Order: sequence, then structure tokens, then C-alpha cells
Amino acid sequence: MTDEHTDQHRQLSLRHVLARAALIEERVRRAIDARQATDPNPDDAFRGLYLDDHTVRRLLDEGRTTTDPDPTDADRLAAAEAWADQAEARIPGDTGRGDLGRAGRGASADTDTDTPKVTATAVPPHTRLRALAHTFALTPLDVEVLLIALVPDLDDRFEQFYAYLNDDVTRQRPSAGLALSLCGVSPADARARERLDPAAPLCAGGLLLVEEPDRPFLARALRVPDRVTAHLLGGDTPDPRVADVLASWHGAPGTDWRQAPGAGDPAPLARAIAGGVGLTYLREEQGGAGTALAAAALARAGRSVIGVDLERLAADPHPTDAVRILVREARLTGAGLVGAPIDPLTREKPEVIRLVAEAELPVVLVGRAPWDATWSTRPPLLLPAPRVGPAERAELWQRAHPAPLPHDLDLPRLLSPFLLTPAQVRQAAHSATQIALLDGGALRAEHVRAGARAQNAAGLDRLARRIEPAVTWTDLVLPADPLAQLRELAARARHRDRVLGDWAMRPGGGRGRGGAALFAGDSGTGKTMSAEVIAADLGLDLYTVDLATVIDKYVGETEKNLEKIFSEAAGINGVLLFDEADAIFGKRSEVKDAHDRYANVESAYLLQRMESFDGLAILSTNLRANLDDAFTRRLDLVVDFPMPDAEQRRVLWERCLGPLLPRAEGLDLDFCAESFELAGGNIRSVAVTAAYLAAESGGPVRMEDLIHAVQREYQKLGRLTLASEFGEYVGLLV
Repeated sequence: MTDEHTDQHRQLSLRHVLARAALIEERVRRAIDARQATDPNPDDAFRGLYLDDHTVRRLLDEGRTTTDPDPTDADRLAAAEAWADQAEARIPGDTGRGDLGRAGRGASADTDTDTPKVTATAVPPHTRLRALAHTFALTPLDVEVLLIALVPDLDDRFEQFYAYLNDDVTRQRPSAGLALSLCGVSPADARARERLDPAAPLCAGGLLLVEEPDRPFLARALRVPDRVTAHLLGGDTPDPRVADVLASWHGAPGTDWRQAPGAGDPAPLARAIAGGVGLTYLREEQGGAGTALAAAALARAGRSVIGVDLERLAADPHPTDAVRILVREARLTGAGLVGAPIDPLTREKPEVIRLVAEAELPVVLVGRAPWDATWSTRPPLLLPAPRVGPAERAELWQRAHPAPLPHDLDLPRLLSPFLLTPAQVRQAAHSATQIALLDGGALRAEHVRAGARAQNAAGLDRLARRIEPAVTWTDLVLPADPLAQLRELAARARHRDRVLGDWAMRPGGGRGRGGAALFAGDSGTGKTMSAEVIAADLGLDLYTVDLATVIDKYVGETEKNLEKIFSEAAGINGVLLFDEADAIFGKRSEVKDAHDRYANVESAYLLQRMESFDGLAILSTNLRANLDDAFTRRLDLVVDFPMPDAEQRRVLWERCLGPLLPRAEGLDLDFCAESFELAGGNIRSVAVTAAYLAAESGGPVRMEDLIHAVQREYQKLGRLTLASEFGEYVGLLV
């Protein structure tokens, strides 16, 4: 429906409510006339502030009066409803009202309080008052009472009218007794009184508040919540009480959720919801489109969508009240609830899951945890949520960033390493646009990657050290075969959606879509730097696991710490590096005592967890022989990092000294490469030490500085300083 038609519908709803309010005014007018006809002193300026003997005697003699229905009420009501019928017919896009009998139309002085039967095939009415009566199964009497309580919020004259009829200037809302009287119903009618019970549709649905419970029933004030009033008048802004628990992807009213790239095929779930399925649980993996699928299915089932952030809902001081208002909001707007993520609530606050799951309307919950039958008394429909593929991510990005992209910007390839939900893709596009504006306006590949990285959660930062990659393939000095293996590892991470998803090359077994590699070699041979290069090539951050946060002397605690790391890593797009991995991925041994048994349990757990991990994990070790053989089978690649030869050391010397460091004439780097068998890390350490020596002397780096720095590095390594290695420069030794 267009915006113009939507405005027409709102105007129609408003005029319909006002027309019905005019009928209430006629009843109030007759009630006031009846009161004044028997009032001995109608001009008393202190009316309602005191009771005199004469007034009490009159009440005793006359008893309580009700406002008898006027024969013209039915005619006025029929005229108002006929006008609404004609107005609806003139507005395009109307799906029809359905036959609701008197429930939607109301009835003057009608004492029939039976709840109307509403079938699943009934077509919802069009004006908001009719829709409300249909959705909440209101009787004609319910509608009349609701309107009587509503009119003071539409016309402030009714505050004075009701104060007069209540005989109390301080009571400007209709009381239960006054409302029943205006409807022509006896206050002693038990069936009529039941319509104001907490369990009756008006109160249970949150449409009417019966206040001041300490007063007698007939004296209790009736009030319509502001959100219900606003809805009947055409307002669409959700209740401020639940504004903080709405999901960030909830969007503005009128969002066309049927257009949801990456959500897979929502038609089967839409059919299930339309057929009466009340609760659905979509289990998704990292980068899943659970919320998008849920929203698209609800939209295709003819419902609007209310997205609920379950984590915020759990933090609400009164979640029961919040859920009650959310349910009312959904029923007012014909919506279904989509709640995500379920995972933070599974252990600490499962009762919040239960509150949402038990709501009597279509509910779709989304999470990664397996469903627990104790979370709801009604069985859910369990479905897997699809993962958003690279092509869908690119389409979502283009929708969020409609400006033309540079021709050389390959979005599917850039986004392929990132497992992002549709909402995260939209946020990443917005973030990248901001970064591009800061850099001049043109969107580049680094902006796309930075925007995607900005969607990472911060939980892993507490358990691992985050490194933003600052090196590239040109900074690596390695033999051809290890370099080729590293590029293969990057390709595995880039194309895992196609190979493992589209082509199903790893079926069954509960294995994840992640990749794992072992970097083995002596210290300083480039293992950590290679991990950083792969992260840079993929546009991801590198997270180095701090073993101090993992290893624990108490039994079972190490596994718990590792589980925290893997769980947090599942929520980010990054490369996970376990440095010195042999410390925690060591060989299992023969069980001779309790220590061996628990150590083997730890290793067995790690074997299983590595296999189900969805991210890219790199293990580095100086002692490959110490790793359990079972780990090797589960690895995608094992890359050996050899010590560099003389030619590679020459390149390393040149790069480690860098282009900015001033150098003296006669710096013999060929001699250093040939004579000193050092790894790349050691050469970098020597270069840094030589730079400090040059800074202290105030001149360029001299051969004397390099020889002194090599000598200090030998001392660190515990190697002997042999004159034969230093050759003609032996005289420069300290």
C-alpha cells in the first residue's frame, strides 16, 4: 500500500473513532439532563465537594439510575458504520473487513456480553477500531466501555462531564459504575461486571486500565493507555516503555520485510505461520540470516514485524511488563515477534525466553544454542537458518550504499571472508561510507574491510590480544613452497562458503566451516608474521590467544577458558592464533595417574572443539613433534618454516634496516647474510639494536653498530661468539 493510501486509512480510522465518540456525547448529555431533572440545587457552586442531608435522602429514595437507551442511538450508530463502509470501499488496497457482526460495530445499550466467535479464516476489518475489536475478541459492550473511557483523551470537556456525573470534581475519569450506567447496563449485572475483570479481553489485552483497586468496584476509575489511544487515532510509534528493547534492525514502520536478500526461501515458514504455527525457533550459525528469514516469513504471512533484542529485554528491571506491552503492540498492529539472540539468556535468564515464547501470537526466536524443551509449554517448529552468502552480502551492501561503486571494487570477493548477518552488512556499509568520507569520499577496498571489521564484538578482546594487520605478502621472505601453502590457506578462508556450503564438500559429522593450520618452525622464522599477512589479505583482525588466560591449575578450568575463547571467536570475523600451541595441544599419554587422565580429557576436548570451529584458527609451535597426531589429521595445512638461507637472509637484512634508517658508507650486508645464520626475527632484533646505537652516537648506522648488535643477539641466544664467524670484523667486537 502506498504512503497516500496509508494516510487515507489513518484518517478513516480517526474519523470513525470521532463518529463513535459523538454517540457517547449524546449519552452523556442525556445522563446530565436526567441528573439535573432530579437535582434540587443544580446551581450549587460546591457541587461534588460535600454531601448534605438532602442529597443523601434523595439517593436513598431514588436509588441508582441508569441511562436508558434512546431509540435514535441505533440509527446514529448504523449511519456512522455505513459511512465507514463506504469510505473503506473508496480506498484502494483494502483487503476487506469480514463479517464481524456486532463486535466491530458496537451496539447501543446492548446487554449481550458473550464473546464473539472469531475464526482463523475471518478477514481483518479495516478501520483501527474495527480491527481492534476483531483482534482482541471484544463484545459490543466492551467497545462501548472502551470508547467511554477514551473520550476524555479526545475532548477535555468530558473531564468536567464525568466529574459532574461522578458528583466529585476530583474524579474526571469515568468510573466502572458510570460506564456501565451510560451503556444502559445494571451495575449488578454479573456478566457485565465480568467484562472489567483482569482476565477479560479489555484488561488482559492491555486496552483498559481499571485503577484504584482499593476503592469499591463501581467507583474504580477507567483509563485507556496512551498507546492504545494513539493507535486508534492513527499513530504508529511504539510504546516508549519498550523502545529500549526493540532490536536495532527493527526499522521504521512500513519497512517491506518481504524483500530480504540472503534469507533463503521464506515461503514454507510463511505458510506454517499462516496455518497457525505459533512458535518457531531458527537456529543459525555465525553470519546467519535468522532474523531476516523470520521477518520475511511474517511479512509474507500478512503480518508486520516487531524485532525484540532479547539481551536488552533480559536487562529490563521488569521484563514481564515489557513483554505484556510488546504483545499488546503486536496485537494492535497485527505483527509477529522476532526475538534474538536467545543465547545470552539460556543459562542465566531462561524465564525471559519463556515469557516471549508463551505469547499468544506468532513468535519466532533466533539463536545458536540448541532448543531446550523447558523454555516453552508449546512445542516450537525447529528450523535451521540459512547463512548469508557472498553474493547476498554484496546485494545487501548495494542496497544500503546505493551510490555507484568503483569498477575495480569486487564486493563479493572483499566480503567473502566475513560472516555477517544482513543487519551487520547494512551497518558495515554505513560505517564504510563514513570512513570513505573521512578519506575524501571515494570508497576503496580498505574502507569496505574496515566497515566489516567494525561489526566485531569486543568480547574476545578480553581473552586475546587483537592485532590490526600492518604487513602484506611483499613483507614475507620465505621459500616458494611455504609461501604457496600460505596463499592456499587464505584461499580456503575466502572460498569456504562455496566449497563447504554450495558444493557440500564436508557433509555430516557436525564439523564446522572453519579452517585450521599448523605453522611449525624455529623461533623467528616468520610464523606470527605469516598469520598477520593472511589476516591482512582477508581484511580480518588477528587475535593472538594469551596462554596466561587459558592455562589453569584447577581441573576443568582450562577447558572452560578455551570454550570462552572459541565461543567469543564465533561472534567475530578474525583469525585466531594460538602461539606456542604445543603447551595446550600436546600429545595424549598413557594414563598412569589422575593427572594423566585429566590431561587427556583436556586434549580430547580440544580435538572436538577445533573440529566444530567455524573460524580460521592457526596454531604455531617450535616443537611440532610434541603435538598429538590426532590434531594433525584435523588440520587443513601444515606449513613448515625453515631457517632462511644466505640469499633470503640478505633480503631480510635489507628489509629490516628499512628505507628510512640512515646508513654509513661501506655497510657490508652481504657479509652479514653469509656469516651470521640468524632467523628473520633475530635479524630484526639486530637491526633495532643497531638503530638505537646509531641514535645514541648521533650518526648513521655503521658496520661497527651492526657487529655490536649481532654480538648482543648471540649473547641473548646463548651462542658462542667465534672469531671465525666475524672474519675481518672481529676487531669490532666489544
